[in-house]
Amino acid sequence: MKKRRLLPLEIRGPVKMDKKTKDLVERLEPGDIALICHRDLDETAADSLCKKRIKAVINADSSLSGRYPNKGPQKLARSGIVHLDQAGVHLFERLHDGDVICVRGASVFRGGVLMARCRQVNDALITRMMLEAERNMKLLLGGFVENTMEYVRREKELILGQLEFPTLKTTFAGRHVLVVVRGRSYREDLLAIRHYLDEVKPVLVGVDGGADVLLEFGYSADLVIGDMDSVSDEALRRAREIVVHAYPNGRSPGLERIRRLGLSAKVWRAPGTSEDIALLLAYEKNARLIAAVGTHSNMIDFLEKGRKGMASTFLVRLKVGDRLVDARGISQLYRSRVSGRSLVVLAVAAAIPAVVLALTNPTVRHIFRLFLIRSGLL
Repeated sequence: MKKRRLLPLEIRGPVKMDKKTKDLVERLEPGDIALICHRDLDETAADSLCKKRIKAVINADSSLSGRYPNKGPQKLARSGIVHLDQAGVHLFERLHDGDVICVRGASVFRGGVLMARCRQVNDALITRMMLEAERNMKLLLGGFVENTMEYVRREKELILGQLEFPTLKTTFAGRHVLVVVRGRSYREDLLAIRHYLDEVKPVLVGVDGGADVLLEFGYSADLVIGDMDSVSDEALRRAREIVVHAYPNGRSPGLERIRRLGLSAKVWRAPGTSEDIALLLAYEKNARLIAAVGTHSNMIDFLEKGRKGMASTFLVRLKVGDRLVDARGISQLYRSRVSGRSLVVLAVAAAIPAVVLALTNPTVRHIFRLFLIRSGLL
């Protein structure tokens, strides 16, 4: 009997492309093929791609460079999404949005014409590159620490009280404040503290796209703060107050967008990241407690954001630490599941001591004997 020849894996679909993954995600539909240009694909970006139920991801850059252990490719692999990288930036010029393309093995075709040869990002490659990344971490850490210390000296005004804070309508004094950033595990963590939101009703601060996270859960931000590059128009319109984060030199690209929408905003010149100044603002406005979801707090987080240090985060957390509760990762505490059989065994085990104690009581034994007699069992 002739052995059946296995055909190579082939996926067809319309391509949607953008060099900024966060902008592309807004346009993706189930069944699309995403063309991105995202070096060292991070977990948050990969998660947003997975949620769109696309067929494949083609990266013009390297999804795994081996520089540090980024987990985006693992996320795509677990979701069963075909993943190619190193396609080359020229692919953006050769294709157009909506073109129907075919992914066959590690190659990309349009109408039978080869568009690009790529690298398949499979489990074997991910394992090998992650091991290489772990070996590079020690060298990377040294440079990261040096860079952080250099910027600590430049940005020390963050904790020395030399900033001018904006006057706001939002009242923070004596209240709980929840600062939401669209970072790793933000959705799961917010779900884990939903009862806290409904019972305590904290001031809701969305850092850029964090305002959209709140909308997903049915809440409108009391305050949106950031450079306005990753928050939706709807979230801005529904926010009660807006603060545009300006560079220390006064330049504020986000203000133009606010004006185009016909909205009003305060402009705040400050060094550091938007999430850091959001925490600092809540602290300086005398919040009783500051809870944070999705914030960036370790070296991998900052490398994924393209930053070579974390000076402002170090300084701000140094100052606000006594009031800050970092809720990132809290959902991990609730992941374990107890089976129905385990619950039955647990209930029986708990009942045994109670039954033994009851039967050793003379009154209980007498009542139990009468019950058996009336039941005809004695």
